[in-house]
Amino acid sequence: MKQRVSDFQSFVQAAPRFLFFTGKGGVGKTTLSCATAVALADSGRRVLLISTDPASNLSEVLGTELASVPRQLAEVPMLWALDIDPEVAARAYRERVVAPYRGTLPPAMVASIEEQLSGACTTEIAAFNEFSRFLGQPEATEDYDHIVFDTAPTGHTLRLLQLPAAWNTFLNTNTSGTSCLGPLAGLQAQHALYAKTLECMADATRTQVALVSRPERTALAEAERSRGELGALGLKNIRLLLNGLFDAGDEDPVARAMATRQRTALAHVPAGLQSLPRTDIPLLAFNVTGLAALRAVVNPPASANGMVPSAVTRSPELWPTLCVLLSEIEAQGRGVILTMGKGGVGKTTVAAAIAVELAARGHRVHLTTTDPAAHVVQAVGGSVPNLSVSCIDPAVETAAYAKESMTAAGADLDAEGRKLLEEDLRSPCTEEIAVFRAFAAKVNMGQEGFVVLDTAPTGHTLLLLDATEAYHREVLRKQSDLPEAVRQLLPRLRDPEFSKVLIVTLPEATPVHEAAQLQEDLQRAGIKPYAWIINQSLTPLELRHALLRARQDNERRFIEEARQLASHFAVVPWLVHEPTGVEGLRQLSKLSLDAGARATGQEKKMKPKVLFLCTGNSCRSQMAEGWARALKSDALEAYSAGIEKHGLNARAVRVMAEAGVDISGHTSKTVAGLGPMHFDYVVTVCGHANEHCPLFPGKAKIVHVGFDDPPQLAKAARTEEEALTHYRRVRDEIRAFVDTLPACLSKGKS
Repeated sequence: MKQRVSDFQSFVQAAPRFLFFTGKGGVGKTTLSCATAVALADSGRRVLLISTDPASNLSEVLGTELASVPRQLAEVPMLWALDIDPEVAARAYRERVVAPYRGTLPPAMVASIEEQLSGACTTEIAAFNEFSRFLGQPEATEDYDHIVFDTAPTGHTLRLLQLPAAWNTFLNTNTSGTSCLGPLAGLQAQHALYAKTLECMADATRTQVALVSRPERTALAEAERSRGELGALGLKNIRLLLNGLFDAGDEDPVARAMATRQRTALAHVPAGLQSLPRTDIPLLAFNVTGLAALRAVVNPPASANGMVPSAVTRSPELWPTLCVLLSEIEAQGRGVILTMGKGGVGKTTVAAAIAVELAARGHRVHLTTTDPAAHVVQAVGGSVPNLSVSCIDPAVETAAYAKESMTAAGADLDAEGRKLLEEDLRSPCTEEIAVFRAFAAKVNMGQEGFVVLDTAPTGHTLLLLDATEAYHREVLRKQSDLPEAVRQLLPRLRDPEFSKVLIVTLPEATPVHEAAQLQEDLQRAGIKPYAWIINQSLTPLELRHALLRARQDNERRFIEEARQLASHFAVVPWLVHEPTGVEGLRQLSKLSLDAGARATGQEKKMKPKVLFLCTGNSCRSQMAEGWARALKSDALEAYSAGIEKHGLNARAVRVMAEAGVDISGHTSKTVAGLGPMHFDYVVTVCGHANEHCPLFPGKAKIVHVGFDDPPQLAKAARTEEEALTHYRRVRDEIRAFVDTLPACLSKGKS
């Protein structure tokens, strides 16, 4: 490995005129670009900071409201910053492309073209068009010593701009069309400017590309892919910024495990990244917002804990967990579960954990993943009864789709047109569609059991399906038949009874903001996400390390932000042992509200499954399940059902909410509707259920407990408040019983 720069301060001091920060979401690009810009300005240099991140929080980090024109910071007079909104740029861009067709093409076809130009590729190229003048037009930056870019364009965009065919009238002369090439067709006049921009980016004397990553296995793999793309384009002036290095330094088991996991990841850094010069940045204890925090990134205090707030010992916070979410989802007994989210948030692991746990509970499950390493397939394939696993290889699917497309759409193109089409077929949109076609064949299986889809299609792809002409142009590429599986897929994904979309994110600014964008995109396609899952959170853990406790405090605002956006919600704690293998994956789904002990490896005993049974599963059994999940989920797994299905009792929901327990998301269900589940205990909470208790196979013990029936008592009430009094009394009696239940079960009483 080349000689490393000793610290971030040295990196800043050696900065050339142009600095590009690139990397996947959530690795710290905005933090490091802002810290660099402030430090350069503090040294007396005139600096322009530019962001084109769709989920930009530049204004938040700098503490100054920004716009699309440079704005001088009052407290840092040598620093100007601007925040280009890519969505605004893309809307203006689409209008310039589509305007010539209005009045000449049918409205439906114009709408189809507009949707084709609503994808990520169009947004990225539109943003690149906005800031290219800062590199390609010297007069635009002559007043500044340094120009710092937060979020560089991807390799795909740069390759497109290098192709001569990108500057012809491809969209106007070829009827096949494409989502990525559309905007380029209107940019012939920009050719010289873009050429100068690319030349500047490749000039190591003027430009430095800072590739930001974290010392984690998946993040380093993503960084290696980006390095390969940029290197293939001739960009050799790349430096790796390894953000978030952590030295435990004490006996906190979570801290030790975190440091060990980082060391393991760094021992297997991809060869391409090892060839890069590297700058290491330590894990920060504080939330990097405001100028004081930004300056501390470059010039950390002498004490390692100089920016760490006073540690306050507190109990872990109780948030809904994946265990609670799964109990709600599995009640239907079948359907499709889709995990969505940006790269690096853990959606593949969450999908695998859900599939493994549902299979372990007796459901028939099929898991489909696009994990390139296929480690999930290796971990669970053939290991769990009721579970089948398949791996969709994006490279194989994209190659097959590209071959079909070239045959259908490329036959009448000249050499330049074919080359441009080939590049378009290498875009993220193309891979997404190719994988999407493969997913479509799996969804039909949701009629017979559960299908768990990892890395599901985005809202943009789903919207393409909603316009027949757009789908014909973008996906089928002149093929005549629309596959029935694809035809039925979008209606099924829009059916909340059949499909459950789970958005996976991390308790950090960029991942949460990107997840919010994903939710908007899905809702635009007519799909309402079922739940958000906050992954790898420190909030549920009991910590001793001061730095980690400070980070735990910083998570709260983002967890709360996500909770406000979510219909259902779960928090998955950071685990000492990586969730690999069947038992490792089951850690995620079996963690209770009090997750600290399990997450730190201090508790490994399997919890008993307890079914609360009542006649109609409307009131008493629902309250018992709610109390058990809220108070005793560290000791048991709670479910409820009825001999019949009467629907959820509104008064029961109300009085439980008064006590701080939300059961409004529960569904009324019968024993038969639970499917082939095994229970360790069945607790009947009304006399009628006792008399008609069904036979449960296996070793389930029956516990008979009789509580008064609140609806019957309420019939004699003269006022609503008097009726609610009966519900509150039974609610409190059930709580007292649930408090004693784990102890009774552990002693074998029934």
